[in-house]
Amino acid sequence: MHAGYHRGVMRQTAYIGLGTNLGDREANLRFAARSLATVNGARTTRASNIYETDAVGPGGQGAYLNAVIELETRLAPRTLLEALLAIEVEAGRTRAAEVERWGPRILDLDLLLYGCVDCDEPGLCIPHPRLHERGFVLEPLRDLVPDHVHPHEGVTIAELARKQRDREAVRRWPASLEVIA
Repeated sequence: MHAGYHRGVMRQTAYIGLGTNLGDREANLRFAARSLATVNGARTTRASNIYETDAVGPGGQGAYLNAVIELETRLAPRTLLEALLAIEVEAGRTRAAEVERWGPRILDLDLLLYGCVDCDEPGLCIPHPRLHERGFVLEPLRDLVPDHVHPHEGVTIAELARKQRDREAVRRWPASLEVIA
């Protein structure tokens, strides 16, 4: 539905960060999870806990709900990213209308990790360039792959999460996401 299937790419495990602080935040995350399950050439396998997190960026915006979804895919990284951007648009996000970097958004989907790929291209950096600094990404990623070693930092996701942990800024949400395979 959202992207083409690439037979030449070996199956990879990718981790997608989900974030939202506008509208019905929990419904926005569920929409993202359902939409990821419809991407041709990808299959969702696990979801992290949901966390409520203080906004990073301009003041005055509401708290985010964040989660991470693991998926298996044969899509090339750029094609997967295009599918994520299409899901954001389908949810109502208009990047051109966003006047502030790190401002409020209905849905933000980030390609955090893709197998062992390490790339820095225009519009596509893997691992995500600020992954190691963001508790709102590290806490849910820790739920899924605590022992994964960040290729640039040389330490595990669990260790990075421990260093960034701020229990007041990143709080476990009572609901959870269901994976739709």
